Amino acid sequence: MSDLLRVRGLTKRFGGLVAVNRLDLDVGAGEIVGLIGPNGAGKTTAFHVISGFHVPSAGEIVFKGASVVGQKPHAICRRGLARTFQIVQPFAGLTALENVMIGAFNRTGDVAEGRAHAREVLDFVGLGSHRDAPARTLTLADRKRLEMARALATQPELLLLDEVMSGLNPTEIDQIVGLLRTIHARGVAILLIEHVMRAVMALSHRLVVLHHGEKIAQGPPGEVARDRRVIDAYLGESA
Repeated sequence: MSDLLRVRGLTKRFGGLVAVNRLDLDVGAGEIVGLIGPNGAGKTTAFHVISGFHVPSAGEIVFKGASVVGQKPHAICRRGLARTFQIVQPFAGLTALENVMIGAFNRTGDVAEGRAHAREVLDFVGLGSHRDAPARTLTLADRKRLEMARALATQPELLLLDEVMSGLNPTEIDQIVGLLRTIHARGVAILLIEHVMRAVMALSHRLVVLHHGEKIAQGPPGEVARDRRVIDAYLGESA
């Protein structure tokens, strides 16, 4: 399995605060990797840096064989790396279809083609019947689906998902897990930040654990769940 994403020595400082410290991380083609750890561990900051929203203080980020350090988010997205955000903020006054068309148009450059693709993506994530609804009227679960649809409309090879299950009930979580499995089955690799452990353990081929900005463990989910450092820092004895 070839590496789609290769991160080496990634460091991000904010003044005297080191949010991410010398992180090494790989995501292979066709892989689902869970990025876990307590709040404040540096997970979302790592996403911001990988996707171009923050410039790294040090380190290497290689996507599809080429460095993306210093590239703007839209340029990285066009290369095939899309992401969602922890706080879902669609364009509230636009319809679900219009929200997704923005991502689709950025990829296709054609309005008619973008509209058709946006409709397909909304159907795929289960929002076809809500395509004309203003985003502000959608439930939290549907706004999460809309956030994923906006990312999927760019036709990514790697999808970075930041807590897409937070705030959802068990039934909604199971539905999102099913959707992610379908996305993965279509050939999209996934790097997933998530605190819903039953979901991330079931989905992930590998886990990477951050604590205070540093990687403290990585490996298959069952192995990581037994790691004393991970139990002490994050999972607790109940894991």
